[in-house]
Amino acid sequence: MLEEGKIYLGTSRKPDDSLQQPEYLNLKLANRHGLITGATGTGKTVSLQILAEGFSNAGVPVFCADVKGDLSGLAKAGKGKDFLEKRAQDIGLEDYQYQDFPAIFWDLFGEQGHPIRTTISEMGPLLLSRLMDLTDAQEGVLNIAFRIADEEGLLLLDMKDLQSLLSDLAERSKEISRRLGNVSKQSVSAIQRSLLVLEEQGGAHFFGEPALDIRDLMRTTRDGRGSINVLAADKLMMSPRLYATFLLWLLSELFEELPEVGDADKPRLVFFFDEAHLLFDDAPKILVDRVEQVVKLIRSKGVGVYFVTQNPLDVPDGVLAQLGNRVQHALRAYTPREQKAVKTAADTFRPNPDFEAVDTIKNLGVGEALVSTLMKKGVPSMVQRTLIRPPQSRLGPLTKSERREVINMSPVAGQYDEGIDRESAYEILTKRAQEQAKREEQEREREDAEKQAKRGSRARGRSRRSSRQSVGEAAIKSVTRSIASSLGRALVRGILGSLKRGF
Repeated sequence: MLEEGKIYLGTSRKPDDSLQQPEYLNLKLANRHGLITGATGTGKTVSLQILAEGFSNAGVPVFCADVKGDLSGLAKAGKGKDFLEKRAQDIGLEDYQYQDFPAIFWDLFGEQGHPIRTTISEMGPLLLSRLMDLTDAQEGVLNIAFRIADEEGLLLLDMKDLQSLLSDLAERSKEISRRLGNVSKQSVSAIQRSLLVLEEQGGAHFFGEPALDIRDLMRTTRDGRGSINVLAADKLMMSPRLYATFLLWLLSELFEELPEVGDADKPRLVFFFDEAHLLFDDAPKILVDRVEQVVKLIRSKGVGVYFVTQNPLDVPDGVLAQLGNRVQHALRAYTPREQKAVKTAADTFRPNPDFEAVDTIKNLGVGEALVSTLMKKGVPSMVQRTLIRPPQSRLGPLTKSERREVINMSPVAGQYDEGIDRESAYEILTKRAQEQAKREEQEREREDAEKQAKRGSRARGRSRRSSRQSVGEAAIKSVTRSIASSLGRALVRGILGSLKRGF
């Protein structure tokens, strides 16, 4: 039943319900990406689970988001259940055995796994703008802020760094506008308000140091199995834009940092993007274009991307066309849009003369799917109605104590758990303001001493140039006072941010 270089997905059935043939995913073509779709409760999570198991046993690390908490069961061997044993018997899986898998738990909030962080600088203005839902004008100002940070050597690690820089930007708006384009104080204020909202949604947990080293997502065990990185996303899903932007950032990091590997025997990493519609909902065209480009090119880095969603219409056509490995669970067709989704799903498969895919999709049972995977030369296999194999790991979540045990035994235990806060834009701007304020105070004391010495004198030099401020000096002092005041207010308001990674 099991074959070298392939992942066993299940066994297909003939129209008379007799067994036909085992269905496999070819590891050599697994980096050509994939799609798992189906209505709620039809078995998408189990399909994701058995794929993760298969990749792990083949030595391929996996990253997946656990939206409902069920995927944490990958860390423990399954327990005997009648319906699992029956499914194994029905598909002819004679050597069915329960097994645990090397799972590493992650959590942006650091509650159900190791914290995941990145820096403001690494996120970049495009994804930050998406995250904060900025207008075009506000995105332009944010780009200018990043430009100023680069020119002046200001590290943007956490949210307080960006807040400090924006305050500085507002005070220098006239000077900067002449050189780099219009910077309105209204736009800066709007961005700062969006940052506060983002902080309330949990963004402060995400931006900081130590930042994630993507090599920690690509670990293998001593016995050659790939680690399964499980992101706790149940709480994160309450902030869907943060969830989608985080996963897109991670995908971009993999794309930017990994070297080209060409045609390998198996992927270096497989990335499951659950609730994929959140990535594309109301996304600007420039972002969709970038996603399409990353998906198209990242396979040469040895990364396979698998989108998991309810409806194939959730994925833009340009991305959908690149997803060669398909697992389609049942879809319901009560509305015109749902009927269109069924037809779209059916039309993407290579037809099977034994049945009509458009009708079969509506009548699939739980744990049953239409399966088509890539064969030699990237040609899709004929679609088959398939009974998905039962998982070897536990169905359902771990208990809190079991999860904590896995976290404590993790190969990255202690590496990310404690945040650090090193000198960055906030500290530099604060120090700059304090030094300027000190010079300002010394200048005032000197002026006062000179005035007292000359008091009562009729000398014309009372208003000599050396004892008064130039227009430029006065402007600099005003800016300095404003920066210091702004930073002080930021501290009072709690704009402290999370600890972020540096360079």
